[in-house]
Amino acid sequence: MKILVTGGLGFIGSHTVVELQNEGFEVIIIDDCSNSSEDVLDGITTITGQTPLYEKIDLKEKDKVEDFFKRHQDVQGVIHFAASKAVGESVEEPLLYYENNIGTLVYILKELAQKNKASFIFSSSCTVYGQADEMPITENAPVKVAESPYGNTKQMGEEIIADTCKVTPSLNAIALRYFNPMGAHPSIEIGELPTGVPQNLVPFITQTGMGMRAELSVFGDDYPTLDGTAVRDYIYVVDLAKAHVIALKRLLESKNDDNYEVFNVGTGTGSSVLEVIQSFEKVSGEKLNYKIVARRAGDITSAYADTTKANTVLGWKSEYNLDQAMKSAWEWEQKIRK
Repeated sequence: MKILVTGGLGFIGSHTVVELQNEGFEVIIIDDCSNSSEDVLDGITTITGQTPLYEKIDLKEKDKVEDFFKRHQDVQGVIHFAASKAVGESVEEPLLYYENNIGTLVYILKELAQKNKASFIFSSSCTVYGQADEMPITENAPVKVAESPYGNTKQMGEEIIADTCKVTPSLNAIALRYFNPMGAHPSIEIGELPTGVPQNLVPFITQTGMGMRAELSVFGDDYPTLDGTAVRDYIYVVDLAKAHVIALKRLLESKNDDNYEVFNVGTGTGSSVLEVIQSFEKVSGEKLNYKIVARRAGDITSAYADTTKANTVLGWKSEYNLDQAMKSAWEWEQKIRK
């Protein structure tokens, strides 16, 4: 069974490719390597013993998308990761985010809508909830006005998929609203490898721990939280990857209750920025150099998941805790810097 993974050389995409191949799927990766590297293929091959098909395509080029699906008419499912993903950058460059995150989604859905049957997993985000009124956040929490263009592209993406599914009975889709991925594969063959200055907290922590960054900036200590720093739900990337495979199987085996479904994917536990720093110091034995600075535009106070629906309906739950995930992230950082 052939599955297309867009952004399959990226952080979450590559781990999902590994889990798909471990489950016997034939995987094709599309990636433009704008925030990834072809070297990731070597890591995937080392872990699974097989090299996935790979095509370097910019999904913003509509004719290239059309050509791909003409050549691969036997693709039965798509897991769509390819997107720009940094909150801060999206505030500074909104048009880049709308072009890359919305246009590419539309081009793929147009191709899938022409098939007799297609399964589609969308990489969504807890940012669709904005600053939720209650914690933990359930799937029934209202989708609020987005705090950033990135969050808005995820909201709009979900709306586009839902609208398409309403008029396309042959298309079945699941949006996975996940929280904050972190860590690396247990083999330490693949992990998070941001280009340039990391936009996510954990790789900035590990790079600071390695001396690549002089210090970590903690954006705000005046939030209404236990220690004043922002709270997020940090989920181990392999746990998250497995959720995508389980969701895909749900659609392929026609176990879905509707042709568009939504699931939160997180641990259900919120951790503050300072708690994440403490976790790093615990597993690494290193003291982290950090300072408190002003809040960052687009950031919210707190977000962590109610995972009841994913646990009971999807049949998935996270297995790794913060310290275990952080340990893998630190081991990965040490390996790649050597």
